[in-house]
Amino acid sequence: MSQQEDINTISPTTGEIVTHKVGDTVEQLLEKAKISTAAFGSFQRTTLSDRKDYVGKALSWLLEHQDELADSLTKEMGRPRAYTAGEVTTAVKRANYLLGVSDAALTSTEGEPEKGFRRFIEKVPVGPVLVIFPWNYPYLTLVNSLVPALLAGNTVIIKPSPQTPSVAGYVAKAFASAGLPENVLQVVHCGSPKTLESLVRDPQIKHICFTGSLEGGLAVQKKASERIVDVGLELGGNDPAYVRNDVDVAWAAEEIVDGAIFNSGQSCCAIERVYVHKDVYDDFLKAVQRVLSQYRVGEPSDLQTQIGPVISKAAQARIQAQIEDAIKAGAEDATPSNPSFQNLDEKFPGGSFVRPTLLVNVNHDMVVMKEETFGPVIPVMKVSGDDEAVELMNDSDLGLTASIWSKDEQGAYALSRRVEAGTVFVNRADYPSPDLAWTGWKNSGKGVTLSKYGFDQFVKLKSYHLKDYPK
Repeated sequence: MSQQEDINTISPTTGEIVTHKVGDTVEQLLEKAKISTAAFGSFQRTTLSDRKDYVGKALSWLLEHQDELADSLTKEMGRPRAYTAGEVTTAVKRANYLLGVSDAALTSTEGEPEKGFRRFIEKVPVGPVLVIFPWNYPYLTLVNSLVPALLAGNTVIIKPSPQTPSVAGYVAKAFASAGLPENVLQVVHCGSPKTLESLVRDPQIKHICFTGSLEGGLAVQKKASERIVDVGLELGGNDPAYVRNDVDVAWAAEEIVDGAIFNSGQSCCAIERVYVHKDVYDDFLKAVQRVLSQYRVGEPSDLQTQIGPVISKAAQARIQAQIEDAIKAGAEDATPSNPSFQNLDEKFPGGSFVRPTLLVNVNHDMVVMKEETFGPVIPVMKVSGDDEAVELMNDSDLGLTASIWSKDEQGAYALSRRVEAGTVFVNRADYPSPDLAWTGWKNSGKGVTLSKYGFDQFVKLKSYHLKDYPK
């Protein structure tokens, strides 16, 4: 029998252990898959109305306990407490939208009418679903898959990040309080990817959802490829923003800074690189500096804090390495003076804080422009106009989102059609809208969550061809 793992969650604010879990063994994982299969036998026969009732009651529970959930998030992953409750309410809002479109998304499709015959296509649940979700927005990324999977009639096993293990427990409590039948939703904890492989390879698991890094997604897909099973992947981004020469630069700077460094830049759809038309480049940089000079980095429990730590010492080192690489290659650190940015290692000796950093004189030979940073760094590059901007925006093997900032909405829309990304924003960024398909192009993933199309991965099509009995 394989050994259990001790899973310790390290606070990115203090460096201390804040949560401890005992990981499932391989045998326990396979037993949970077996239990999920048995539960699916009856749950698939429940009505959509009943399933909507379970989800609705669970969402109410999450709202009732949002302060407790928010405190836990701040403790485990370091996002300022001023914002963690907002993730819970946004997750509930998103889930409520999915509830509202579920009838239409899961309805059968009638075939062509013909006397003496009835033909139709039914959407039926796939079976036990494994959802592997990350720490950076755990409630938001979980509801993307969990809610449509349950509404479609599947049983679900959720596997949280070791950095935010408590999220899974809270969600399980929410659904238990809602009366969801036993074993329809189960939680697993794994510290080692090697242990989780057993569940990915298990033929009892009929669909896998993974949200996380490109490397993690490729590893899951590789192990799943040993059998016939669909895998939905929501992976990283290196999302560009382009500031055209007709914008109010003060407004654009405020929006773009927020889109780049909110949650310490730890969002798959955060703005990772900024291209600015040469006519407004200097003014835009000054505006960004004014905005950054007013930001507050600090203790996440302080409600005045806007930026907390990044998730780990390893992440801190990786982000700093990108900054140093860019500077060695000719970039300039143009970050303004800000008392809250100073002496972070002294203020938080056990923490993993990274000062929000504005880089100028960057180019596409630098790692900070070529790879995902996942940190509070804003590299800004001057461009001659639309054509150069689009060429550089598309110069990436990732394609999750992009944004264009312009007073000319129609012109920006025309430009957005040339941008290679699953979502293109005009005059906003970093917002997965629940009524739109959330899908990555290139190495940013495959499959769709959100919108009516977000249900498709959780059903299989079954055709019925019924002929009247001959008289």
